[in-house]
Amino acid sequence: MSLPTFFFGRVTADIRQQMDGIQALAEQLSRQRLTPEAQACVSGVAEAAAGVSRLLESAMSLRLISTDGLNSAPEPLRLRELVDEVHTRWQPAAAMSGVTILVSYDGDPDACVLGDRTRLLQIFDGFVGEAVASMRRGAVEASVRAIPEADGIRLEGRVRGGRDPAWETQDVEARVHEIDGRFGIEVAIGVVLARSIVDGLGGSLRSEGGGGPAETVIFDILLPTASEQPAEEPHAAERSAHILVVDDNATNRIVAQALCEMFDCTCESANDGAEAVEAVKGGRFDLVLMDIKMPVMDGVAATRAIRALPGPTGRVPIIALTANAEPEDADGYLAAGMNGVVEKPMKPEHLLAALQEALGENAAAAAA
Repeated sequence: MSLPTFFFGRVTADIRQQMDGIQALAEQLSRQRLTPEAQACVSGVAEAAAGVSRLLESAMSLRLISTDGLNSAPEPLRLRELVDEVHTRWQPAAAMSGVTILVSYDGDPDACVLGDRTRLLQIFDGFVGEAVASMRRGAVEASVRAIPEADGIRLEGRVRGGRDPAWETQDVEARVHEIDGRFGIEVAIGVVLARSIVDGLGGSLRSEGGGGPAETVIFDILLPTASEQPAEEPHAAERSAHILVVDDNATNRIVAQALCEMFDCTCESANDGAEAVEAVKGGRFDLVLMDIKMPVMDGVAATRAIRALPGPTGRVPIIALTANAEPEDADGYLAAGMNGVVEKPMKPEHLLAALQEALGENAAAAAA
């Protein structure tokens, strides 16, 4: 790995983590009693942080595709649920722009394909984002048609909004500069990323319309039919757990605590590993979320110290929170006595799965 690539990865990961923290802080503030002006300011901060996160995610994806080709992680996916998610993602932004977003689905409501949800949503994000940005009023229409074929299900996606129908024959660099000049870099990157994903999935892209503000971009992608149904979304832990969040960064602690509270858990916090060991000695925690790199005592040393404690206190489940979650790193954390690893920036579903697994294992051990 070259030095510029290394720094790009580290910087982007840190920015993502900080943006997650800002959004969590804004969410906490929005629950307080604030004046309408203050609420508007908080909403503005949250939207700005979300915009930076989207821009960063798109830029990282585009960089990876341009250097390594398209990487996708197909899994069973209901197309109807994908359409619902497109509406959920874009309705607030469309409303703020004074635009109505209309999303529809045509096909078997239970149609299930093997597809990468993130990549498919990025396609819609690119084309819907440009349509919303280009419309001053009226409606942006997005639709998905599921067409059964011998080799799978053809996904025909349509986005109808203000779009030049000839851009796919235009020089790509010139088109990017045009979009950037009109709507900003976030929209430009989103459109290029959408096109790159369609190409990478072996799909086709075209547009139709006779000019004016109601052009339609159409993309077709053939996806394999899934042999099994998607896994059900995980639900919150069956009982409330009391969790110790250990991190030397205040923003990281707030983010972790906000996510735990989302799952109906209660929390306390510690600033470093030494404080964590002392807190665990009280025996009041069901689980510990442990950062790795901390002053005074790092997470690995703190875990070993906790495992040396006598009785059930020394067996409290410990989950590593770290930006260094490569397999060799994770193996070292598990060897030190940790029960699982969650990568930063944390995704709610990953944290919840780790909590459920660790708490379930601890309950089974206690019963035994």
